[in-house]
Amino acid sequence: MIALELVDVKNFMNKLLRTEVFDHFLLQEATIINGASFVIDGHIKKELYTESELDEMGLTGYSAFPFSMVRTQCFDLMKGKRTPAYFKIVFSLSPENLANTLRQLNSSYKPEDLSGIFVNIKYQNQLLTLTTGVSYRIFSTDKDLDFQWDELVKKFLKKQEIPFEEL
Repeated sequence: MIALELVDVKNFMNKLLRTEVFDHFLLQEATIINGASFVIDGHIKKELYTESELDEMGLTGYSAFPFSMVRTQCFDLMKGKRTPAYFKIVFSLSPENLANTLRQLNSSYKPEDLSGIFVNIKYQNQLLTLTTGVSYRIFSTDKDLDFQWDELVKKFLKKQEIPFEEL
């Protein structure tokens, strides 16, 4: 796990809410305090959809909505003259991206060994931070995947021209 300060808040918020940069992540949850408190549970309520509807929306096998499907709602809750007092967004990799990431890293872990690989973004006290995390379903003392994920996130931020400093 690493903690990074995202130093250009305006640039980051623009990329988060107005571009497709984070659309491929699944939204686990979002909490936004902007006048009132809003909590978004990104988990799909599968009982509300038929299997064919989930398939048509490209959500078969997903436990949470891609950020692309809720980004507009998040934007609407954050826009305005004032910066939100606080927000926290928890992203995870989709099943496909989890499998691709493990394959890319030549990891000995299988997707079923993990509960998820995460990116957490938090804005509080005028500080915007990003932390990473890997949640295991199995016991392991091997932390190579954690370190590799940390490096991938830093490469992703550099590629997207999102400046950061390690905390």
